[in-house]
Amino acid sequence: MKVKLRVIITNDKNEDFMGIGVLWLLENIKKHKSINSAAKDMNMSYSKAIKILNALEKNLGQKVITRNHGGNERYGAELTSFGVSFVNKYNAFHKKIKVYAEKEFIKFDGSIFKK
Repeated sequence: MKVKLRVIITNDKNEDFMGIGVLWLLENIKKHKSINSAAKDMNMSYSKAIKILNALEKNLGQKVITRNHGGNERYGAELTSFGVSFVNKYNAFHKKIKVYAEKEFIKFDGSIFKK
């Protein structure tokens, strides 16, 4: 048996704005340098990706993405320095929670599910 977790960050109104799916979107934007390409890679509509990014930035109070408009050389999107830092910190946070949960589950599994 294994434990599986969903870590979701909510605002003061209990509205979800950050989870693993948002992390994947940010990582795909970093990879593709495009919100549209990142969304397509995840089988997500562009409008949904924009809605997610706007909610994230509103709740964090900082820009996570730099959007470039106009001309072939200037189109696309990139993570801001804050965005890169946020992704790195969230990844570390998520890994720590996963490691902790796995350790605790071993204790739980060993004490409850005796073979």
